[in-house]
Amino acid sequence: MELRVLRYFLMVAREENITRAAEKLHITQPTLSRQLMQLEEELGAALFHRSSHRIVLTEDGMLLKRRAQELLELAEKTQREFQGREELAGEIAIGCGETCNMAHLADRMMSFREKHPLVQFRIRTATADDVKERIERGILDMGLLLEPVETSQYDSIRMPREECWGALVRADSPLAEREGISPKELLCWPLLLPWRESVHSQVMGWFGEDYTKIQVAARFDFTFNAAIMVKHRMGVALCHDKGTAFFPSLRMVPLSPKLENGALLVWKRGIPRSRAVEQFIAHIGHIQNAAE
Repeated sequence: MELRVLRYFLMVAREENITRAAEKLHITQPTLSRQLMQLEEELGAALFHRSSHRIVLTEDGMLLKRRAQELLELAEKTQREFQGREELAGEIAIGCGETCNMAHLADRMMSFREKHPLVQFRIRTATADDVKERIERGILDMGLLLEPVETSQYDSIRMPREECWGALVRADSPLAEREGISPKELLCWPLLLPWRESVHSQVMGWFGEDYTKIQVAARFDFTFNAAIMVKHRMGVALCHDKGTAFFPSLRMVPLSPKLENGALLVWKRGIPRSRAVEQFIAHIGHIQNAAE
């Protein structure tokens, strides 16, 4: 299976039309059709449902699309890592959750690029579980993760800021002017809660015995989407204190008792890494040690 053919396949999957895909790939339509049929023969699976006007992916086609994207991403990443063998160059791929500690990491990336301007960073925003999965597959080099998270297979550096939880509400809500909100005060409100299981367990612990009485309206991955739902009166979102940056009509009210999470920058233990990644880890560790 050639990477070139996988690129052809992804273009057809995106365009849903052989003619348009062939034009964008600068090859003839018969050549593209032949390559796709050979790919299906090689895999022993039908990848497309074909009609006179469009072609769409089968279930096997959707699986190959996910795998092809990962394979091409990894191939491109590997190629960039081998660029510039004399002067430090290449790419460092970091997965990040929604965390205020991104500001701290951005400062470290900036100071590193001042020394090594040929190094590029690629940032992917995702949940901690998704970031860890991509680190395992070699697609990401590092992850900036919010606790609670299992890190026994990783080396890590602790970030300096604790992330405080709050109740994200509309500015016209009766809760907006409160200095703190207790679990019992939220029982009469529809709640928007984080989807991730380990974080959800932490929220359960904060509510204690009152957890069985809460009204859950929705679950979410990212605070930005939760903020939109709050703005449109779906309920009160429990999230980290960063949901009002783009929504001046919302207010973040601290939880009482306080609920906090730490953040870690992690990387897989005991595997080969590019020179750029190794030196970036050393760069952050040197700054951390100097600060302590």
